[in-house]
Amino acid sequence: MAEELIVSGWMDYAPDDRDTVLSALVELGRRTREEEPGCLDYAMTADPDDERRIRVFEHWTSRQALDEHFATPHIKDFRTVVAGLARVGVSLTAHTVAASHPMR
Repeated sequence: MAEELIVSGWMDYAPDDRDTVLSALVELGRRTREEEPGCLDYAMTADPDDERRIRVFEHWTSRQALDEHFATPHIKDFRTVVAGLARVGVSLTAHTVAASHPMR
């Protein structure tokens, strides 16, 4: 059985570019969740305390599902939209899920 993966972290864009990136991420997230059965969750959100930062949370059924995500047409579309924008920092980490349980 494949191990689930969580991708978390942040991406920083120039303040004037962040809203454009977020708009593109809304479409990317919608298509990812709808079209990719290996995606369990996909959320990119504006950090309320930093005008540059976008928080990243992704949950995948496997490393293979994540790898396949990078070859989709909607990733290509997203990369085209943000190609000229200024990403000024990034910190993303993939975590292999050992176990999960509901929180009470």
